[in-house]
Amino acid sequence: MNTNPPGVSQDPEEIIKASEQAVTTITKAREEVARVIFGQESVVERSLITILSGGHGLLVGVPGLAKTKLVDTLGTVLGLDARRIQFTPDLMPSDILGSEVMEESPDGTRSFRFLQGPVFSQLLMADEINRASPRTQSALLQSMQEYHVTIAGHRHDLPRPFHVLATQNPLEQEGTYPLPEAQLDRFLMQIDVHYPDLDAERRILLETTGADEAAAARILEAADLMDIQALVRKIPVGETVVEAILRLVRAARPDQMEADNALADLIAWGPGPRASQALMLTVRARALLDGRLAPSIEDVRALAEPVLQHRMALTFAARADGQTVPGVIRSIVEKQL
Repeated sequence: MNTNPPGVSQDPEEIIKASEQAVTTITKAREEVARVIFGQESVVERSLITILSGGHGLLVGVPGLAKTKLVDTLGTVLGLDARRIQFTPDLMPSDILGSEVMEESPDGTRSFRFLQGPVFSQLLMADEINRASPRTQSALLQSMQEYHVTIAGHRHDLPRPFHVLATQNPLEQEGTYPLPEAQLDRFLMQIDVHYPDLDAERRILLETTGADEAAAARILEAADLMDIQALVRKIPVGETVVEAILRLVRAARPDQMEADNALADLIAWGPGPRASQALMLTVRARALLDGRLAPSIEDVRALAEPVLQHRMALTFAARADGQTVPGVIRSIVEKQL
């Protein structure tokens, strides 16, 4: 049975040619995003990697760091229908998914018609996702995992491609509902958004407070993006990179560490196989984003933290001792890679 993605030739020469064309297009898209988003190169890179890999991203950062602007810009540049949902405690599943309404025709016949909710988009921004109730969060979970919703027993497929970029404020926790581990695992990467440096903030001041403000232009269409996503899955991964991914992920599980490994006492639970799958996809996408035809161990090092940090937790003793998940991941990377 042929399990290869549609639209991508299996001929190595054709894959190389398609990769070179994709690199040119992605470079233009990245430059276009950079015209609007300043000082967040790492965030832009990881967001593009998430979308090129066909996954969803969780943007974590304090308010005012252009997270909403980034999603809106990505939607424009990548040619996607982008919509936004502001999550609040009183938000209901039907506010996201849609609902059925009864209509009466001129002849008196009554019938139900489905009104699509904002989830029927290609790029959905779930703003402050942890403010919604668990019931509403679970409604989004089916969409993220299965790419369809079920209303009144009827299945409704979502547009393709479909990506969720959710935001979360790491400081304000009052009135929030922490995302369950099952839903966190559906996010391909957790993308931490930090404050811009001095030069970037100076540019922000000068270019966003004047009469004219830069606007992004469309570089791709949705069909072009899906072709690139299919191409990402065909990029070859060397055996050394595969082994590096396996060592890294398995070393982050406390029950699979060596008995004398001090890190084993720090980790309460570790990442599952979905983390390995995420790394296999994202290292390919990062290589393509950088203009390379195959990923390296350096790609695994660079993506270890955003892929693993939301898929593991520390013990109470480790947190009391001041340990952090990113710090533990860095220690594992240094030891294993």
